This record gives sequence, C-alpha cells and structure tokens, in this order.
Amino acid sequence: MKPINLIVLVALVLALYGSTFTVNMTQNAIVLQFQEYKKTVTEPGLYFKIPFVQEVRYFTKMLLVLDAPPADIITKDKKTMLIDNYTMWRIQDPLLFLQTLRTQPAGESRLDDIVKSELRVELGTHDLIDVVTKTREEIMAKVTVEANLKSVQYGIEVLDVRIKRADLPGDNAQKVFGRMRSERERIAKKYRSEGAEEATKIRAETDKEKVILVAEAYKTEQEVRGDGDARATKIYADAYNRDREFYAFMRSMQAYKNSLKTGTTVILSEKSDFLKYLNKSR
Repeated sequence: MKPINLIVLVALVLALYGSTFTVNMTQNAIVLQFQEYKKTVTEPGLYFKIPFVQEVRYFTKMLLVLDAPPADIITKDKKTMLIDNYTMWRIQDPLLFLQTLRTQPAGESRLDDIVKSELRVELGTHDLIDVVTKTREEIMAKVTVEANLKSVQYGIEVLDVRIKRADLPGDNAQKVFGRMRSERERIAKKYRSEGAEEATKIRAETDKEKVILVAEAYKTEQEVRGDGDARATKIYADAYNRDREFYAFMRSMQAYKNSLKTGTTVILSEKSDFLKYLNKSR
C-alpha cells in the first residue's frame, strides 16, 4: 500500500471514530459546537457528530450521594453541634447544570453550601434537646424541600437530606458530661438524703415501738407482781387470822433460820421480842 493511501485510510478511520459517540442508559449527553449548545441526547445508542468541531459532555442519570464533611452548627439555645450529614441528589437538567456549574465536583461543592446553609437556618430555630430527641425528621424534611428549591436553578434535584450523626464538639462534650455528672451526683445525693431521712423515721418509729413494748411489759410485770403480792398478803392475812400465835411462831422460826446461821454472832438483849420463842423453849 502506498503511503498516501495509508495516510488517507488513517484519516478516514480517525474521522469516522471522531464522528460517532455512544450514550449508555445511565447517561445524558450534551453536544457542543465551538462551546455552544447544539442538542441534548437522553436515549442510549450510537450517535454522530461533526469531528473536531463538535464535542460531547456526559452527565450521569444515576442517583448521587454527597457525603459532606462534619460542620459546626449553633442551635436556638446557643449550643454548638457537630453535624455530619449526607444528601441524595441527581442532575435533573444537564444543560442547566453545564451552563451554571459545568462539572460534577463543582455541583457537589455548591450543593454542600446550600444544604449547610439550610441546616444552619433550620437548626437555629430548634433547641439542642429537640434536635436530638424530637424534631429531627421534621428538620430533615424541611431542609430537603428548601435545598431542592434553591438547587433547581442549577439543574439539580435534591431528593433527601439526612443527618448521620449529631455530636457535641470535644470541649462542649466535656462540659455537658460534667453537667450530666453533676446532675447525677445531685440526684444521687437527693436519694441518699431521702434514704437517710426515711431511715431516721424508721429508727424513730422502732425506738417508739420499743419504748411502748418495754412500758407495756413493765406494766404487765407490775400488774402480775402486784397481783402476786396481793395474793400473798391475803394468804398471810388468812393464815394470821386462823391462828395468830402459830403464825407468829412460824414467822419467828423462819427468821431464826435465816438469821442464826453457823458462824453468825448476834448480840441481843434477853428481853428482845426476837428471842421470845427461844426464851420460852429454854
């Protein structure tokens, strides 16, 4: 093959290759001619263009996820939160997207600014405790709507904004943990104080019951003792009334037995009443 023919063949191949482009089912394509818009291709297939004059820009149809870096956001009650969020979005209008942002990284950067701005506005109307426990779904729905409205002008559709994690910054976390610890210690102290008060009440009630029981036992004891003494006195009186002399004699014998023991020295007058029955026996 002659060199001229080879050159012509190569030129034809290059021209043919440069005059076609392929669009797959996950893409949209925009054809530009000298950087001016010519047409948008949304259906998959093989297409032709003017080589070296026209160029093709591809934009995905697929759902995209923007995982933004965490950012500090201040809540209504002036608490700083570290918000880690992600955004689900897609390029709805590839031509408008190309005209305003040109590239996907630029689109992600602009979308991140919009979402962060809306998060700051919305979280600024809620207290920290509400963000954590109550209103997160409501906040996310409102941020999604507002971010989508502001992204339409760039050919972007925002489908969902979500908070992956909402933490306190390091210094704030330590302060919050300190307050939580103080609060728990205060509650524990309150419980201990209430327990000590209850224990004092129980001890006082127990001591009261003890005094009552001892008093009642003493009362019963005195009643029994008094009843016994009364019975004994009655017995003594009955015995005395039956035979006073014999009763006096037996009482004296008992006294002699208790007093005049072996080794005991007692000095008494012979006329003592105590020795009455001893003198008689002698």
